[in-house]
Amino acid sequence: MAEIKVPELAESITEGTIAQWLKKKGDQVEKGEYIVELETDKVNVEIISDYDGVLTELLAEEGDTVKVGEAIAIVGEQQAVDNGRNDSAQADAGRETESPDEPVKHENGSVEGQKTGISASVDQSNTDGAPERIIASPAARKLAREKGIDLSQVASQDPLGRVRKQDVEAYTPQQKNTQKPPNEKAAAPKSAPSGNADDDSRVERIKMSRRRQTIANRLVEVQQTAAMLTTFNEVDMTAVMELRKKWKDRFYEENDVRLGFMSFFTKAVVAALKKTPYLNAEIQGDEIVLKKFYDIGVAVAADEGLVVPVIRDADRKNFAEIESDINELAEKARTNKLSLKDLQGGSFTITNGGVFGSLLSTPIINGPQVGILGMHTIQLRPVAIDKERMENRPMMYIALSYDHRIVDGKEAVTFLKRIKELMEDPESLLLQG
Repeated sequence: MAEIKVPELAESITEGTIAQWLKKKGDQVEKGEYIVELETDKVNVEIISDYDGVLTELLAEEGDTVKVGEAIAIVGEQQAVDNGRNDSAQADAGRETESPDEPVKHENGSVEGQKTGISASVDQSNTDGAPERIIASPAARKLAREKGIDLSQVASQDPLGRVRKQDVEAYTPQQKNTQKPPNEKAAAPKSAPSGNADDDSRVERIKMSRRRQTIANRLVEVQQTAAMLTTFNEVDMTAVMELRKKWKDRFYEENDVRLGFMSFFTKAVVAALKKTPYLNAEIQGDEIVLKKFYDIGVAVAADEGLVVPVIRDADRKNFAEIESDINELAEKARTNKLSLKDLQGGSFTITNGGVFGSLLSTPIINGPQVGILGMHTIQLRPVAIDKERMENRPMMYIALSYDHRIVDGKEAVTFLKRIKELMEDPESLLLQG
C-alpha cells in the first residue's frame, strides 16, 4: 500500500480543493499518470501517481479542501487486489455449492428456498441505497459545486446521459420532480414564505471559487496596504493604426502571428520603465527592491477569474515574439492550462479593459508590484490640430495606478508621457531594442 499525497505546489500555496477525480476507486493506475485535478488559488494542477497499482481508496471527495502533504488516496498492488477478489470469489462459489436447493430456516421459524447467487445480486442491486455515480464533464461538476446544485437532479440533453456545463446552466429547481424515481411520491409543495426578504426563489446563491476568493482578498489587501493613486493621459492612435494597416499582412506571413496593439504597448512600457525605474520595483519591509529585469504581466479575463500570466524578458523580445507569447498565454488561460511558473515573478502589469468597451477606469495594482497600466477603448474624438483645424482622431485614454509610497507624481506623469510619445511615434520603438 502507498499513499498519494498533495505535493509541494509553490511557496505561497499551502492548500487546494479537489476539483475532479480523474481516476475512480478500483481503477488501474501507472506511475506518472494523472489521477486528480486540484484547484488552487492561482491555477488548477493535475497530480500524478508515484506508484503502479490499483486505486484502492479515495481519502477525499470532490469539493474537499486538502493541504500540502496530506494523503488523498491509497494505491495498492495489483496482485494483492486480485488475491482479495479471488478469495471472495472462492468463498461465494463455496457457498453456492452447499445444497443450493436446501431450504433456509430463519429465526422466526419461517422457511424459504435459498436464492441463487444471480437472483441475490439482482435483489441487492435493486435495494442498494448507494447513489449511482453521475457522469458529468469537469466544467459541469465545477459549475454545479459553485451553484450548490445536485448533479443527480440535472436533466442531460446528451444521448449518452453525460451532464454538460450547458445542462447545469439551464437547470431550474422544477427539474427535481422530473428526475425522481416513479415510485417516489412528490413532496407536498411548501407554501411561499411571507415577505420578499426570505423568498429564496428571488435570489441565487453561488459559492465563490477558490480563485475568486483569492482575487477578492488580494485586491482588498492592496487597497488597504498601498497608497494607491491613479493618473491619466490620452494617446492619439492614428500612427499606430496606420502602421499596423501597412504591415499587418506581411507581418502575419513572416511570423504566423497577427500584429496587435499589445506588443506596441509592451515595448513602450519597457522603455518607460527604464526611464522611471521606481515603477519597476516593490517594497520589502523597509527596503525598495529595484528590478533589473522586465517581466511584464498581461491581465487576462478567464472563466475562472482574472489571471496575470507573465511575458519573460520583454525587453529582449521583438514584436513577433511578444505577440506569440501573448497568444500562447491567453490560450492557456482560456483552457485552464496555465502553470504556476506562467504566473509568478512579474515586475509590472498591463490590463486592457478596452476590449470590453471600457472608456476610462482606475486599475488596481497587482501586488507586490507598485504600478499597473490600464488601456481603454479607442474612440473617435475631435482633436485640435492647431489654432485653425479640428480633426476626428482615434483616441485612447490610458491610466497609471501606482503606489505613492515609493512613486511620486513626477515619475508617474513622466511614465505616462513617455508612453504617449512612443505610441504617437511608433517607429521610434524600433530604437528601443
